[in-house]
Amino acid sequence: MKTDELVALLSTNLEPVDRRLIVRTLLLALVAGSVLALGITIGGLGIRPDVMRSGALSFVAGKIAFAIGISSLASIYLAKLSRPGGERKPRSYLVAMPFLVIGTLAAISLWLAPSSHWRNMIFGDEWLECLVSIPIIAIVPFIVAIWAVRQAAPTNLARTGAFAGLVAGGVSAMAYALHCTDDSLPFVAVWYGGTVVLCTLAGAAMGPRLLRW
Repeated sequence: MKTDELVALLSTNLEPVDRRLIVRTLLLALVAGSVLALGITIGGLGIRPDVMRSGALSFVAGKIAFAIGISSLASIYLAKLSRPGGERKPRSYLVAMPFLVIGTLAAISLWLAPSSHWRNMIFGDEWLECLVSIPIIAIVPFIVAIWAVRQAAPTNLARTGAFAGLVAGGVSAMAYALHCTDDSLPFVAVWYGGTVVLCTLAGAAMGPRLLRW
């Protein structure tokens, strides 16, 4: 059989990809990953004891809002990247908005505080735990996200893997916020934002292998 005939045979009776199915699958994966990440955090680390107090609750809500902003925006672009040729469409720079917002607020916070307080504002008491915990918790939602994407047919595997890692990192940061007692904006910007970026880089590195089809 000639190449042209083979191509013609393969291209007959093609059906369009059900975009709604991809979105539903990713949404299900996001919910499942969030539930699992919360379970790991609550079971393994526990919830901060003052979480229901008004002062602490506002800080926790702010950290969760930052994490949800990351995972929600990343999920939108991940749904697009899951389709063949989807990497040509999304303006993925919008995903940087939560990082820019928290970074700006952190810089203002440091500028308003005495320099003698900067070290504690940036490192707090749990920087190492945060650096380790968020990537570890992110493993499960990352696996779930990769499973969901594999139901489609992404063509830019590294970029798709990066966004799967970004989604997983955001979900993990959201769950970890219920445990973490360091609430300063510089801490959140550096350690929450930094670990989510690490998850993104790890996803980009593993994407070509895990998403190959």
